[in-house]
Amino acid sequence: MTTLTTLQPAPVINETARLLTGHYVFPEIAEQLADLLKRRLAEGAYDVDSAEELARLVTADLQSVNDDKHLRLKYHADPVSPEQGAATLESIRRDFDTSLGGAPRVELLDGGVAVVELAPMLFPLDWAAEPLSAALTLASRARALIVDLRNNRGGDPDTVAFVCSYLLDQRTHLNTMYWRSGERSEQSWSLPHVPGARFGGSKPLYVLSSDSTFSAAEELAYDLQQLGRAVVVGEATRGGAHPCKGWTVHPHLEATIPTGRAINPVSGTNWEGTGVQPDVPCPAAKSLDQAHTLALARLAG
Repeated sequence: MTTLTTLQPAPVINETARLLTGHYVFPEIAEQLADLLKRRLAEGAYDVDSAEELARLVTADLQSVNDDKHLRLKYHADPVSPEQGAATLESIRRDFDTSLGGAPRVELLDGGVAVVELAPMLFPLDWAAEPLSAALTLASRARALIVDLRNNRGGDPDTVAFVCSYLLDQRTHLNTMYWRSGERSEQSWSLPHVPGARFGGSKPLYVLSSDSTFSAAEELAYDLQQLGRAVVVGEATRGGAHPCKGWTVHPHLEATIPTGRAINPVSGTNWEGTGVQPDVPCPAAKSLDQAHTLALARLAG
């Protein structure tokens, strides 16, 4: 346990407040939150016994104004590098190595319906392109496809575009990211070419969601839903549409701060706070059976 003999709250709070005001996608809210953190520090609210407890308290305060679930002070049990972004990369590399690169399941169900599970996240594309291409190419010959995102906590927007490229026929505008830095907008499009074979843009496609589906996994479901390409089956997702970066503010603590926000070209908005709403609501545990039934009925029709 990291005690206050090695962790002083003030430097952590002051640095987190500085990063907020410098980088958070909503500058006015950043100022509110920085003032809140400093006031709570002065009140002694952060005089606790461990870095893990400090992370919990600060995260609750960071999310108290606009409930931005990407805005966190994240605890890491093992010490992490001070290099910007290194804490996140170190933690997700272990998950990548134990999940077949983020595609732990490819299965053929009755009636020629394939299931591809993408979990526990959409890893950085330079890591994930090969395993995802293999999984999606294997499923490309199926008569219908179910993409299971129920246990996916997010990841790389470039990987979202890569996956979408296997599920569409033509190059398509998927999303636009507004970045606070430089007040610039950056469009995301599906790729004109993919390695392997596409499932394509005409065969039945279903996406499974749960209340754990988050961030980039939500973008994948939302993009396909807004394009009319996929039927989302399951539960409303968590509701995080703000891509973030991470800064190490203590050997065991990482401030994750959203630096942009998504703008869908069809809806003109995103899923922040509301989550992706399923087209066919049902408990997540029953969504695979439900999607399989829907696929078989559509194929029979």
